[in-house]
Amino acid sequence: MVEELVIAGISLASAGAVYVMAAARVVKQYERGVVLRLGKLTSPARGPGFTMIVPAVDRMRKVNMQIVTMPVPAQEGITHDNVTVRVDAVVYFKVVDAADAVVKVEDYRFAVSQVAQTSLRSIIGKSDLDDLLSNREKLNQGLEVMIDSPALGWGVQIDRVEIKDVSLPETMKRSMARQAEATRDRRARVINADAELQASKKLAEAAQAMSDQPAALQLRLLQTVVAVAAEKNSTLVLPFPVELLRFLERSGLQAQARTEAYEKREAAAAPAAARPEEVRDARPEAAPRTEAGSGLEELPEAEQLP
Repeated sequence: MVEELVIAGISLASAGAVYVMAAARVVKQYERGVVLRLGKLTSPARGPGFTMIVPAVDRMRKVNMQIVTMPVPAQEGITHDNVTVRVDAVVYFKVVDAADAVVKVEDYRFAVSQVAQTSLRSIIGKSDLDDLLSNREKLNQGLEVMIDSPALGWGVQIDRVEIKDVSLPETMKRSMARQAEATRDRRARVINADAELQASKKLAEAAQAMSDQPAALQLRLLQTVVAVAAEKNSTLVLPFPVELLRFLERSGLQAQARTEAYEKREAAAAPAAARPEEVRDARPEAAPRTEAGSGLEELPEAEQLP
């Protein structure tokens, strides 16, 4: 009798141990347990720690509540300005309601992936190439809204969406490179033209200052000679001294002044030369000279020379 009770107790203990082992579940800190009893959702999802279910009746499904990083396969499409591009992205999302993620969608990961791909193709068709290349922040926000709208009903929250890369055809890359080069060339020419304008203004001011002091021009010439001679790789020839040029300039000015004075005198003498002859004949004639003026006839004959 005692042996039978002992055997029964051992059997009962063994059955209890097997039951506990079959019913015991451990939920990790980053997980939530969704229990379906006979296919029906029971109480809210169970939190982390040790929990028990009814074997063969309850079925627990653990849902990861961590942020999931899901790459979106590259999607090829045509932009709004008819440029073929290939764009890939990455989606960051997490489950906020474990029961909805299990009950309302078959596979929430696959569903989010498909929605992200279709939304990415839609964004490509609505955007221009310049927006894809330079205004990605706005496109990321629009893509996040497009993915998050259906995902809210699945108990999933989209945390962030980023466009990783935009692949362009080689012909388009070369065209963009030529455009950028032309833009840089235009900026360089504008800067050079502005520099020439400013330099011309300064040179005009310097020329005005040097015109007041002629010696400044000679000093500037000597400075230029020194600057050129510093290289020691060229020969500088001055065919005329500066002082000689100054002398020639002064001589030319003096000759011009004399010519102008002579022309003025000639112009003043021209009316006097145009008088009639009778005016000139009216001048008193000189008294004729007589032989007595010589004094030879007044001498006596005796005193005359033989």
